Parts: sequence; C-alpha cells; structure tokens
Amino acid sequence: MYSKFRARVQKILAIPEEECDAFFASEKIPRTLNAKEFFIRENETCHEIAFVDKGVLRMYYLSPDGKEINTMFFFENDFATSFQSLLLQKPSRYFIQALDDCELITVAYDTLQNAYEHSQLWNKFGRIIAEKSYIISEKRIESLLFLDAEECYLNLVKTYPKVFDQVPLYHIASYLGIERESLSRLRKKLSKPKTIVT
Repeated sequence: MYSKFRARVQKILAIPEEECDAFFASEKIPRTLNAKEFFIRENETCHEIAFVDKGVLRMYYLSPDGKEINTMFFFENDFATSFQSLLLQKPSRYFIQALDDCELITVAYDTLQNAYEHSQLWNKFGRIIAEKSYIISEKRIESLLFLDAEECYLNLVKTYPKVFDQVPLYHIASYLGIERESLSRLRKKLSKPKTIVT
C-alpha cells in the first residue's frame, strides 16, 4: 500500500526516501471506507488528506432543493480532500463519499503543516498539489461556462478513460449537469459510426 503512495509522491516531486520517512514514516494512517461511507460530510472540518490506494470517491454538494450535484471524482492514485476546508480549517460545503469499497492512506493536516514548515521539498510538493487542485477547479468551472454537454462529455472521457467502468451513469450525468436519459442519448449518438460522404 505505502509503495504506491511513495511512487505517486516521487512522480510529482523527487523527494529522497529518507526525507519522506522523516515526516511521514509513522504518520500515514490506513483507512478503509465501505461503499457509500463518507470521508467527510457537509459542515464538518476536514483534518486530513487521503491518498486513494484503491476505489473511487465522489465529491458533491446539495442544491437548495436537496439534489445531489457531483463536482469531482477521486480515482486510484489521486489525493482526495475538501481542499478549502483543509487549508482554511473551516467547515466544508461538500460531502466526499466512497462509491465502492475504498482503501486510503490518510495524512493529518498538522503533519502536513509540519513537513511544509521544516522541508523545502515538502513545501514545494504542497504548492504543486495546491496548483494542480486550482487548475482542476478552474477547468471544471470553465467547462460549465463555455462547453456544451457533448464537449463536457468528451473532455471527461479524455481525462478519465475508465470513468464509465467505475462510476454509475447517474453520478456522471450529475457531474455533467444533465439528466441520465440525456446522457444515454448522448452516448448512443457518439457511439454511432460517422457516415463518410463520397
């Protein structure tokens, strides 16, 4: 389990193994979530970040009429958290829920802050993670503002090729901002071979 975590860290930034162990050797806490169990709920403050070793989670919020609106999915090798809640240590507006049985490695907020304060490499790592999170959030906003449903669908498939194998259709439809029936029609349309006019 920890080897995947270390490999993911190394892919983001080459941090020597001894420096990795110096801050996190005894601070990486395994956590298991059963399907539909929550990593965090709305109005709870997030005190940890999770590395997804196995499984898929979704982040969502409740609309004023109580509808669940998906905003993000976390897949294997992703870092999952409610970033604004974690960084500001304030209550989250989001839920993060396991879509299937998940195995996570969690690191506490205080442990992260200690690493950032005492290690230039870990401080840089934290900045890279924050930048990546910001870019993902901005791309998400731009897709809702500037792309139609078909473009959003194609962008999702390009980014997460296996999303339809791992996430139920109704959750994907919510993420795209369309009804499940509309998603089914869209998939059917795009699966048809294009007619070549000669």
